[in-house]
Amino acid sequence: MNISMRNLLFFLFLYSSCFCLSAKQSNLVIVMTDEHNFRTLGCYRDTLSEDQAFVWGKGVKVDTPNIDALAKEGALLTSFYVSSPVCSPSRAAFVTGLMPHLTGVPTNSIPMHGHMVTFADLLGRNGYATSYIGKWHLDGIGKPQWAPERKFGWQDNRFMFNRGHYKKMAETEHGAKVDAPKGRDGIPGYQVGGADEESYATDFLMDRTLDFIRNNKDNPFCVMISLPDPHGPNTVRDPYWEKYQGTKFSEPITMFKTDEQNPEWSTFVGNNYIKDSKVNQDQFAAIFGMVECIDDNIGRLLAELKSLDLEDDTIVVFTSDHGDLMGEHRRHNKGVPYEASAKVAFLVKKPKQVKAGKLIHSVMTSVDVGPTLMSMMGIEDSLPGTQGKDLSNWFESGSAVVKEERVTYIRGTTMHPTWVAAVSDDYKLVVSDKDSPWLFDLKKDPDELINFYDHKNYKRIREKMTTALKMEMERASEPALQIDGYKKWL
Repeated sequence: MNISMRNLLFFLFLYSSCFCLSAKQSNLVIVMTDEHNFRTLGCYRDTLSEDQAFVWGKGVKVDTPNIDALAKEGALLTSFYVSSPVCSPSRAAFVTGLMPHLTGVPTNSIPMHGHMVTFADLLGRNGYATSYIGKWHLDGIGKPQWAPERKFGWQDNRFMFNRGHYKKMAETEHGAKVDAPKGRDGIPGYQVGGADEESYATDFLMDRTLDFIRNNKDNPFCVMISLPDPHGPNTVRDPYWEKYQGTKFSEPITMFKTDEQNPEWSTFVGNNYIKDSKVNQDQFAAIFGMVECIDDNIGRLLAELKSLDLEDDTIVVFTSDHGDLMGEHRRHNKGVPYEASAKVAFLVKKPKQVKAGKLIHSVMTSVDVGPTLMSMMGIEDSLPGTQGKDLSNWFESGSAVVKEERVTYIRGTTMHPTWVAAVSDDYKLVVSDKDSPWLFDLKKDPDELINFYDHKNYKRIREKMTTALKMEMERASEPALQIDGYKKWL
């Protein structure tokens, strides 16, 4: 063989090798926490003014270095809203790209329509191994109901359980179980019961996630781990239980709002209104402990991906199904359109594809997740009828900061919701059949205490947000459009 022929063959070898490398499919790891206030994460506090970062007192915080590392090495969205701030509706929208009322899950503990297609279905069709580990909450009232029969594209769902916020788990020859005594109803309890770093739910579920990754490291995979913490009951294993017990949590300033600063939809939804204007010190300490435990396990996940040489080939997403007001606006938990209820963390890391330290100051919601991730992974299949948009250009652009004007909508629970809202990075318009509309200026009034709806300087903004809200509701066949209490404002 002459030299020129050898050179040609060598060139073809290099070319084919480079092509194979560039065509390598990205893995996907999604971590979803449950009922998680974004202010408990250092990377989000860094985006806020001091009074907004430390609403429970100056310097009162939990350190989250591993979650923060995702933000430093990837992208952070400052305005990611769940499509509906309650567990089941939010999760249904996240996996299907459809608004919750179109999935059959407008409120909690209702089975998702059997014909729904998820992004796990799309990935499976494209040769991916898929697994869902942790809380599912889309198969009705079953509790805990391990490994539901309807898989919705999640090929390995042995460690998926339908419902509950259990603290101690074990694996047996017959599958996973909740390792806690059963109550009179025959359902296991939420006791921590001496759980340790192997049996505590967060640790147990992360162990199974790491096992799945190791077993599938040589082929493309997608795993979604859904942690039941830091949702109540607010307890956590040692040493996290003791660590924050001495912390003094102050009441947020919005705890002391006046009646004029309190919309009707704020008190109408749910039973989480705080009557005595005090936060529970022990419960807040436990929430901080749960968050630290989660962060330590994120550290384990990132270390494992690195040790397996999968770091560059894996998209890592960290988010939550909804927030937790933790005393803001005299409320606990979720269900309302206030920031700490409806806005959650959304972090995306993928070396060489997502610029490190990127900040995205534009609105994205749950229904956009599937279209965006599939595009980033080169999957040409699409989610049927999705209301979501492919926003992959935000993540893949070389810009360190993205600020693109966008208005979209989120909704309350039930088929006929108590409220709907248009959200942008700067404003939020809440329309309800229980009250007059509220327009918040999120930059001037981050505490969401002032209604700018009738302010003369906000006429153009009000009209713009109203038009966008109605248009988005029409796109999603929103049932609220048929209610007289909404028609008069839209």
